[in-house]
Amino acid sequence: MTMDALGQLAHLLHQRLPGDRVSRPGDLAYDSAVDLWNGAVVTRPARVVRPRDAQETSVAVTAACQCGIGLSVRAGGHDVAGRALCDGGLVIDLGAMRDMQIVNGDAVAGGGVRAADVVAAAAPHGLNVATGTAGVVGMAGLSLGGGYGPLLGTAGLAADNLLWAEVVLADGRVVHTEDEPELLWALRGGGGNFGVVTRMGIRLHRDRGLVGGMIIFPWEEADAVLARYADVIAQAPDELTLLIEMTVASQIGPCLLAVPVWSGEPHLAQATLDRVLRLGSPLSSTIGPARQKDLLQQFDQQVPRGMHWEIRTRSIAALTPDIIDVLIAGANTRPGPGAGIGLRQFHGAATRVDAEATAFGLRTPHIVLEISAGRAPHEDAAPFRDWVEAVSADLALYALPGGYPNFLAPDQNEQVVHAYGPNTTRLLDVKQRYDPRGVFTATPLPIRTQENSR
Repeated sequence: MTMDALGQLAHLLHQRLPGDRVSRPGDLAYDSAVDLWNGAVVTRPARVVRPRDAQETSVAVTAACQCGIGLSVRAGGHDVAGRALCDGGLVIDLGAMRDMQIVNGDAVAGGGVRAADVVAAAAPHGLNVATGTAGVVGMAGLSLGGGYGPLLGTAGLAADNLLWAEVVLADGRVVHTEDEPELLWALRGGGGNFGVVTRMGIRLHRDRGLVGGMIIFPWEEADAVLARYADVIAQAPDELTLLIEMTVASQIGPCLLAVPVWSGEPHLAQATLDRVLRLGSPLSSTIGPARQKDLLQQFDQQVPRGMHWEIRTRSIAALTPDIIDVLIAGANTRPGPGAGIGLRQFHGAATRVDAEATAFGLRTPHIVLEISAGRAPHEDAAPFRDWVEAVSADLALYALPGGYPNFLAPDQNEQVVHAYGPNTTRLLDVKQRYDPRGVFTATPLPIRTQENSR
């Protein structure tokens, strides 16, 4: 970006927006906007705009495009790849758009709301939300990319519960998806690649009384616990969604952390949760009646902000003995206590959405493997990066094509090309229609080829 372009951008923003909406390096508002969950991200934009509504967002998008300056969108700032920040460009920070309303049993939310915001608004109405596992994650980014979570078996993906959206397009137009059904289709799993979502409707679900918590099993039982886990999830009712983390706990060391959530009638939970307790010999358990906000907070506390992260992902159809061996071997070579492997179950309601009903690419039952390595800022990045790459490579032989887009980086071409399955061609057609110049780059999209243009 040239100084002339930056000067032109600054002039346009000054002319068209109130002064407190724009910040530059050295301003408090700027420092807050570039402070992301992943402390390893050092990208620095030239300017940050903090709009209050769709019209101000349109001004920012139009100004960046007129000046030929790259832009990005920051909602929760939790994306591990740091795509919320555009190096040397303009960041549209939606942090001022966290307004929430419950209307006729659904949520109407600003584009900057966090998962915890929606949960807090829904709870007094006896309603739950299809969120991810953490409360600090931006609800828009989570939903646009898919959104695996603890209610997946009964409520589906977060993307499945996106009812409508108000979107600012690259040409500055503000559109509503009730008039643009193909855009809504793409937003449900295709990522923030088509415009800025400034407002959205979210389907909520009756709270029948959640039961859940955390169970810690000893590492020495890892092989047996994972084998039993494979059996339990293969027979699990929709009401049980079960996550496993191969992790390191303070005062315990390497261990397996099981996180079951029952989202059905509470009096039916006991028999199924007893099976989870029998995965191994529990060192501790907090299973009991739970509120959704508490389930989110337990994850927020487990993963502190500011650590430096590397993450890779693979998806598998089932947890076979060979894969269990690879996972245990990988965990045994972890470079530090912040490195681990998470297993996320995909089943139930999420699998009963037609494969072509949304842009999300994989609707058959599967397990997403999250290979993550967190380190302190002073630690050498190389061993952590090498570890996630090695574990991912070892799993490639057993993995399904593609991967979860919210965890994929743009340079992971082998997985990106298959990430949207049978929906690739249609998704790229929508991209060409709504953002032909490629202004928005969120979750990675495949490059159009002769094969995927058929």
